Amino acid sequence: MTIDQLAMDLGQRLSLLSAQVVTAESCTGGGIAEAITRVAGSSAWFEAGFITYSNAQKTAQLDVPSSLFEQVGAVSREVVEAMVRGAQARTGARFGVAVSGIAGPGGGSPEKPVGTVWLAWANGYDIHSEKCFFAGDRAAVRTQAIVAALEGLLRISTQENRIE
Repeated sequence: MTIDQLAMDLGQRLSLLSAQVVTAESCTGGGIAEAITRVAGSSAWFEAGFITYSNAQKTAQLDVPSSLFEQVGAVSREVVEAMVRGAQARTGARFGVAVSGIAGPGGGSPEKPVGTVWLAWANGYDIHSEKCFFAGDRAAVRTQAIVAALEGLLRISTQENRIE
């Protein structure tokens, strides 16, 4: 399924639920929000998008505790979960997605190679996070992260996978 189709399906689902979504993005640089807002009428269900590329902005805009960056790094479950919670708290959106990763070509390490991406999805108080490894160049990693983010939002909005 294409990014455009995923975004349209998400919009239809959220419209039926009368629900809003918020994005908190790092490595995708606003790509998830851009894909969502390509859909005509998305203002009815897209609340806001945060592009918090630096750790300082993750803390300033989304209340991610600065101590997490030293403890687990920006590309981690803890950080993306804090990002999505912060985005929901700032906007009141029922659904949210957050992403942080290493798109490359540099910046990787043996523990977190290029292509490592963490995503977190929230539905109200429920949250699910997942570590992904995407192949390819910077554009490919970012595109795959956008697709995964939208697919996850569709799953949680249709309850295909119960969040635990």
